[in-house]
Amino acid sequence: MDYRIVEKEAFTVLGKILRTTCENGENLRQIPWFWQQCNEDGTVDKLMSMAPGKDLLGVCMDMQVDKGEFSYMIACETTTSPTAESFSTRTIPASTWAVFTSVGPLPGTIQSLFGRIYQEWFPAAGYAHSGAPELEVYLPGDTTSEDYRCEVWIPVVKR
Repeated sequence: MDYRIVEKEAFTVLGKILRTTCENGENLRQIPWFWQQCNEDGTVDKLMSMAPGKDLLGVCMDMQVDKGEFSYMIACETTTSPTAESFSTRTIPASTWAVFTSVGPLPGTIQSLFGRIYQEWFPAAGYAHSGAPELEVYLPGDTTSEDYRCEVWIPVVKR
């Protein structure tokens, strides 16, 4: 699997949060539904207008591995405080990231990529997950296109 290693300083994100579970693949249904709702209710447009020139993010955080639960945030990088009660801010710590590119329509290709990262890449790569939040970086483009490109950023430490 192709990847690159990136060092990034701490930064703040602003967005809307969903608490979900991996039990019975519930997250694979809830997160696409959450994106649909945030697109329909104007959340995504508002976030993009508050952070011109920044990419839209999906942030997987607050992981409770023993319960299979985590929070998922649709967000953008920001330097300002939330202007509406419906938005939250979180600080993403400085980390080393393994960055993977997903090519194809969402959500199928990115869900498949996450599976391959954990089943194929981690066992062979000499890295371990650092425990920091994971990022999905959504680049501009048609997310239903066969050639749509986005990125998965996994926080890592050398084993």
